[in-house]
Amino acid sequence: MSADHVFTALASPARRELLRLLLDEGAQPAGRLAERFDMSRPSVSEHLKVLRDAGLVAETRRGRERHYRLEAGPLMEIRDWLTPYERFWRERLTALTDLLDEMDDDHDARPDR
Repeated sequence: MSADHVFTALASPARRELLRLLLDEGAQPAGRLAERFDMSRPSVSEHLKVLRDAGLVAETRRGRERHYRLEAGPLMEIRDWLTPYERFWRERLTALTDLLDEMDDDHDARPDR
């Protein structure tokens, strides 16, 4: 699945909450997940479909129920894509910290007037 599909799926707070529930509580039937939201079951099912299409959840049918579980693979691909940007900001924050420390040292070295 493309990163665009994953980012689109993650854009919705409801879908991010579904992923959190599956991470924290493990695989669950759609009905149990739907009970946690203030929206109709068909709306929750549509959100689950978007997550499934993005490869973020897997669906298993058990009788009449559909059970969903988290599939972290696409999230790891996004993490890998974001890693260079994380390094970029970490380096910038380190440089800022160094600059502020230098400024503080310069201020401490000045005699009081």
